[in-house]
Amino acid sequence: MRAGELAYLTLLEEIQSGSLAAGTVLAEVEQAERIGVSRTPLREALRRLAADGLVEQVSPRVTVVARIDAGDIRDLFALRRALEETTARTAAAASDRAEFAVLAAAFAAAARTLDDDAGRARYYALIARFDEALDAAVGNDYLTAALRTVRTHLVRVRRMARDNPARLVASVNEHRLIAEAIGSGDGDLAAHATHVHLHNALASILDSLSASDAPVSSRSGSAGARSTTEGKARA
Repeated sequence: MRAGELAYLTLLEEIQSGSLAAGTVLAEVEQAERIGVSRTPLREALRRLAADGLVEQVSPRVTVVARIDAGDIRDLFALRRALEETTARTAAAASDRAEFAVLAAAFAAAARTLDDDAGRARYYALIARFDEALDAAVGNDYLTAALRTVRTHLVRVRRMARDNPARLVASVNEHRLIAEAIGSGDGDLAAHATHVHLHNALASILDSLSASDAPVSSRSGSAGARSTTEGKARA
């Protein structure tokens, strides 16, 4: 793996997971030494993350992890709703939908294993598998690229509500219903179930953001949400 790619993927995962919190200063020398790369590939990684909207340069020599505000999240979900409802409806019309029946059963099983970190990790892995199945069923590179951009930010945003056990259980069941609707070829139900899931997810995330009194940004995330990126996953 190229040094620049290593630095990018390392910082991306740490920002998305919350290990690098909003507002954290990313000093070039310190981060390069920590990751084990030189400063040139580290700068390349920071440029990519800035294009993604995940970091921002506050001065010529200071780069920080971008902050998120409620407006950014609402804008992101507005785009997500348009993309994912279309994706669910299109996937339900695909000729091969067998994978979604399998995924629906997996989501049903996942609802019983959310009591520990391992169970939650398996659930998030299942969501990634669901996203891959959606992308394959739709077969639209432009739609997939737009969703990839959204998912990069959603990995980070989603973790704001991950400590809400009731919401996690509800989310699993919502995904199960979406998968069942796609598997049965019911496009209207798939789109409606997606709409309900996104409405509930947004409400939960905004509640968590308000409760935690999270820092507010100057909307840097919105610009990043319009860039093409290589991130993944969904809330």
